[in-house]
Amino acid sequence: MRNNKLFVCASFAAILLASESAAAAPAYTVTDLGTLGGPASSAHGINDSGEITGVAETGPDNSAAFLYANGKMKNLGTLGGSVGVGLGINASGKVAGYSTNSQTYRPFLYNGRKMKDLGDLGGGTATAYAINRHGDVVGSSFTADGMNDPFLYLSKTKTMIDLGNLGRVSAQEWNVASGINDSGQITGESWDDDLGGFFAFIWDQGKMTNLGTLGGPYSTGDAINRYGQITGQAYLPGGAEAHAFLWSKGHMKDLGVLPGGPGYSWGVGINGSATVVGYSQLDSGQTYVDHAFVYSGRRMRDLNDLIPQGSGWVLNIASGVNDAGAIVGEGTHGGQTRAFLLTPK
Repeated sequence: MRNNKLFVCASFAAILLASESAAAAPAYTVTDLGTLGGPASSAHGINDSGEITGVAETGPDNSAAFLYANGKMKNLGTLGGSVGVGLGINASGKVAGYSTNSQTYRPFLYNGRKMKDLGDLGGGTATAYAINRHGDVVGSSFTADGMNDPFLYLSKTKTMIDLGNLGRVSAQEWNVASGINDSGQITGESWDDDLGGFFAFIWDQGKMTNLGTLGGPYSTGDAINRYGQITGQAYLPGGAEAHAFLWSKGHMKDLGVLPGGPGYSWGVGINGSATVVGYSQLDSGQTYVDHAFVYSGRRMRDLNDLIPQGSGWVLNIASGVNDAGAIVGEGTHGGQTRAFLLTPK
């Protein structure tokens, strides 16, 4: 006669062992994107064709925006300064970002042939953060009266629009548009004097709406997908912790943090399936260290647990994810800061 109790226990043990083996199996392969001659690089955006943009050092105190495609990193240069950074890339490989000489920041659009200065809102300095399939760009610019406002650059008319703010702003506070989708919905953060803080927003058809917080004083919006879902960071009650969030249809969901951290995480990128990537702080015993995460299936996972053991990588920040689930960001490899690409297996 079969001992049903022993059979059930043995079956459970087999299932548990299989689950642990599956969990230990790497979910991604890691690719070092290289550099432009210097020791360091960082990736910021990826499109659905797998083209990537970011920044790479070209020499001491110099760096340039790059476009990575077909296994090669292309130097996009700068607008004449010592630093160029690619932050957003659209479906046709156009790149938005900024160039600086450490004193003045200029927003650029790389159209596949050359880098163009997009101008500013009258204050002489501006930064571009994201671009949609139409070539429309969003960012932040100083105005002629010394304010710092989010902008929308319309590629068709070649005009820059001041998106305004959530409320009264009497001082030079940080206001930025950091994400735009193909429908023209925009997210970012804006200061409100009356509420005494900065808040994530969605801008849609000329109206800016405050997304709120997770019960704390502040929030920021970083990326938006085609369905108007937004990720970023929001503070919890008391203001001591700030977590990555997913905002959808008027509701802000707390995505939590990775185990072993001080209660700090940030959602940086989102795809059409509402997969969120970003980073969460962990306590190393001596200091805090950032670990890249992916949030999907109602769970936040450390990307360092999902790559081959012994790879030599520490994945610090995940900045972008495309609809195929490929992830880009910044990590440490061989003692150097390097741009990475994670490809799902």
